[in-house]
Amino acid sequence: MFDMRLKYLLILPITLFAFSFVGCEDNGVEPEENEPDTLAHFTIPTYADDYSPIASWTNRNKWNLANVHDPSVAYYNGYYYMYGTDASYGNEAEGHGHFQGKRSTDLVNWDWVGGPFYDAPSWVADSLNAIRLRMGLNAITNENIKYGYWAPVVRRVNVGGKDILRMYYSIIIDNYIKTGNANTPVNFDGSWTERAFIGMCESTDPAGAVWTDKGFVTSSSSDRGKDYSRTSLSDWSAYFYYNAIDPTYIVTPEGNHYLIHGSWHSGFALLQVDATTGKPLNTLGEPYASSVSELTARYGLRIGTRTDGSRWQGSEAPEIIYKEGYYYLFMAYDGLAVPYNTRVVRSTNIEGPYYDITGRNFTNGRGDCYPIVTHPYKFNLSYGWVGISHCAVFQKENTDEWFYMSQGRLPENVGGNAYSNAIMMGHVRRIVWCPASVSEPDNLWPIALPERYAAVPDYGNITKDSLIGTWEHINLKYSYGQQNGATSLSLNADGTITGALTGNWSYDASTKYLTLGNVIVCVEREVDWEATPRCVTFVYAGTEKNLNATYWGKKKN
Repeated sequence: MFDMRLKYLLILPITLFAFSFVGCEDNGVEPEENEPDTLAHFTIPTYADDYSPIASWTNRNKWNLANVHDPSVAYYNGYYYMYGTDASYGNEAEGHGHFQGKRSTDLVNWDWVGGPFYDAPSWVADSLNAIRLRMGLNAITNENIKYGYWAPVVRRVNVGGKDILRMYYSIIIDNYIKTGNANTPVNFDGSWTERAFIGMCESTDPAGAVWTDKGFVTSSSSDRGKDYSRTSLSDWSAYFYYNAIDPTYIVTPEGNHYLIHGSWHSGFALLQVDATTGKPLNTLGEPYASSVSELTARYGLRIGTRTDGSRWQGSEAPEIIYKEGYYYLFMAYDGLAVPYNTRVVRSTNIEGPYYDITGRNFTNGRGDCYPIVTHPYKFNLSYGWVGISHCAVFQKENTDEWFYMSQGRLPENVGGNAYSNAIMMGHVRRIVWCPASVSEPDNLWPIALPERYAAVPDYGNITKDSLIGTWEHINLKYSYGQQNGATSLSLNADGTITGALTGNWSYDASTKYLTLGNVIVCVEREVDWEATPRCVTFVYAGTEKNLNATYWGKKKN
């Protein structure tokens, strides 16, 4: 297991910086024949991506989407509630409660709300030390336990005919197993760090931050019995088979409830829970066993791993949805500071197997999976974004619209700020469902749009003529720790493409499918967030099943 402290390390700001970019040109996005009331209630967001001037705790009511990390979103009583990892620029939120949230009616403007508790629930230390006692280890005193509060998932569920919010949350213990000392290099004792726990709480008053804690759900579990030894700090073979963090939660069409969790260790576990209590349907038993089969029979079926046989397989943060016969499993790849990127696989069965767009079997660990949903990127005249993953995927209430939400981090050393990568802005993006190939128009896969959601009004049909002009095109391909940059692409009136791509283009206004050579991309209106002033423009996103990349684009003129 990697040094868990590094996952959410945040550092203090030392300087401020500003953005200044050129504005949008006339790109024909807003037809002149629009009635005035179409725009009456539409305002393009003006809040800055660099929120360091308002990062202090006293300014939390001005944060909007500032200080967002590992979000999860659920709709309840007229609001979208979002909760995330304890993380803030300069650790400004430290000491003010755990799993703080925000809420919104429009997915654009968000207000701060309190989290479910201020102190670690007592069951965490009790459960930890009960396990340690059974392993022949001394208890760790409460004052010496090092807690971390990570990555909750929140869902609206109906229990006994009443809608409630149910939250599963992760609490990690950052102490060594052998001695119980804090996880620091000087304290290394030849063992792995302690386990993580997943707990659960429920609320009918999230606005008032009133939650009832329901306690233990599961913990990190090992197939190596009580052999928690580690040869050195550079040993990454991991004691735990399942790491009990990053839960996601789904109710199947049949009414069965499942928790999926796990991270870099051996992969993702599928654990069925009781619909009423939210607790495991079957008895878990000891969180250690002498074999994988013995462990997984109790602690969950492994439904996916990036690399079979590796306990350092570089994927985490599963998120699952169900749509039209498929379970779509989104996941984060690689380190979170810069390289973080999002992939998606799918299955017709909750238990898998899960396949990518090319037919790679993620359940059996057949390597990198595609399509790419998000990846570090940079449009021209901007610094771009990195660390865009660990997502929530959710449906807008009473619509067919799907959304992707995660944090985006600014790159390192932006504007002379050595700590700019600790800026974590919440990104909400619409998802478009794109054909896997020209020959498979009904084989649709989810891709996030390149620009963030701003609730742009429906100006009417997007016509072929309105797409003619110059675009910024990004070949969103897998480049570890690198931002994919934009190059110029021209869609010419004669149907040819020049610049970043060559060949021919065509457009179907009824589906909003733009075909660029042999790749179909989906066209939508969104805000150009990099322009000054921000304005509405056309964007596209799409892929092809053998491309191993995603096309992102934004119209300039």
